[in-house]
Amino acid sequence: MKHIDFWLDFVSPYAYLAFEHLPTALDGLSYEVRYRPILFGALLKHHGQVAPVAIAPKRDWIRRHTTWQAAQLGIPLQRPAAHPFNPLALLRLAHACSRQGSPNRYVCETIFRHVWRGGAAADDAARVQALAEALSPPLAPASDAVKQALRAETDAAIAAGVFGVPTFGVDGRLFWGLDALPMLCAQLQGDAALEQAWAAPGVKGSPA
Repeated sequence: MKHIDFWLDFVSPYAYLAFEHLPTALDGLSYEVRYRPILFGALLKHHGQVAPVAIAPKRDWIRRHTTWQAAQLGIPLQRPAAHPFNPLALLRLAHACSRQGSPNRYVCETIFRHVWRGGAAADDAARVQALAEALSPPLAPASDAVKQALRAETDAAIAAGVFGVPTFGVDGRLFWGLDALPMLCAQLQGDAALEQAWAAPGVKGSPA
């Protein structure tokens, strides 16, 4: 059985779509997933990048693209009342729900759908409180332990070479983005053709 690390931030529509589509994309394969919520903004800061939605033409494209992709995949998507929003409370809630070092799929699904279904404000304090009550985390989301867990997970992602969300890690390789799911599937299947991508000229660790 393959072990997949799934780095995500609930603020990302691509992470939401990848999360929802993952079981279908990998249907019939043997794997288990560790869900690893991280702060996307910290990745951007580390790599000296601005948020994609801060660039108006890119923001418009992301909205069109994800709307189209959601329809193609048959995944409900209603944007939150305001986007981007500060995802810290939701990320901390996910980590507060961790019982074996990471939140399970149900927790991540519940939080993702809180954001991307219904069109309400994702960071509305009353809604976040109601969400926390429904999930009943064993730790307080505002506790120092939870805050440190989120920082440590984000730092570990940066150290692993993660630069965006969603990112999947398996066999020491990283696969970034919703459109990388076919490559992830190929990796799990042991597709020899995938080796050509890792040996591509100009790629770090490959022949020039």
